[in-house]
Amino acid sequence: MSPHIQCSLRPIALWSAAILLGHASALGGAELGFDSALIETITGLKGARNDAEAVFKVTSPRKDLPVTVDGWKMPPFAGLTSWAAFKAGGAQDVMVMGDLVLFEDEINPAMSAALDHGLVVTALHNHFLFDQPRVYFMHIGGEGTVAGLAGGVKATLDAVAKTRAARPEPARTFGATPLPAESKVTAAPIETLLEAKAQQNAGMLKFVFGREVTMECGCEVGKEMGVNTWAVFAGTDANAVVDGDFAVLERELQPVLKSLRAGGINIVAIHQHMTGETPRMLFLHYWGRGNAAALAGALQKTRAIQAAIK
Repeated sequence: MSPHIQCSLRPIALWSAAILLGHASALGGAELGFDSALIETITGLKGARNDAEAVFKVTSPRKDLPVTVDGWKMPPFAGLTSWAAFKAGGAQDVMVMGDLVLFEDEINPAMSAALDHGLVVTALHNHFLFDQPRVYFMHIGGEGTVAGLAGGVKATLDAVAKTRAARPEPARTFGATPLPAESKVTAAPIETLLEAKAQQNAGMLKFVFGREVTMECGCEVGKEMGVNTWAVFAGTDANAVVDGDFAVLERELQPVLKSLRAGGINIVAIHQHMTGETPRMLFLHYWGRGNAAALAGALQKTRAIQAAIK
């Protein structure tokens, strides 16, 4: 082929290649099935797409505070990056799953924001030991519109930013009035509210409500084997703490979380205690401060909501 013909064909080849690349890009966008640019716009985060899995993921490394784990200053790349991944949905337009890196005083503001903006919270736990300051990870999910889910992620991260703007260093307590050295909580009104008899010890009250599951061995286990919801009240009637654990089925988790947060009770962990049980049981640990009767009322309201779920 003459150099003249080769030169004439070169623009055509380049033009054809450009068309093919553009077509491939358009197909790639179509395969996602949703507007990834809108996710970046709403969240304010840069994203990356994985064409093999048709997923678009935005990330937010925690660079605002140094974190050491086992004496090592950990870079965000090693496990301190919040993320949310989007994929075309089944029943609705899109689904999201993610994991948010949180300091202790950010957990409950972030959880309330997530729950209030259409996301679900599926786990809350630690990933490290000997971390300073302590770091927790809140796993989120949801299905809906791109704008709705991206807005939920943005609102949750904004709650984190608001907490840090108000207090640059993570808090070491919830900030409530210190509890007295000796507890003296009046049993009768709490027993009336919770419709149960309390175990009493050194001025504290404990209530335990059992559930039952069947383990893989076919063994039925219940309250005394640890399948229970419990609450302990300490302090005084006017200045009390309640801590405990809710045993919930998967379908009960979100309503219970929403009810406890609406009642001002802090969530401190969400995880499983067993494997292979039927039905599957999750456990959420909580910590509330305030008037003992008000705390008991929040718990009883939550138990009623839970009991109504079929």
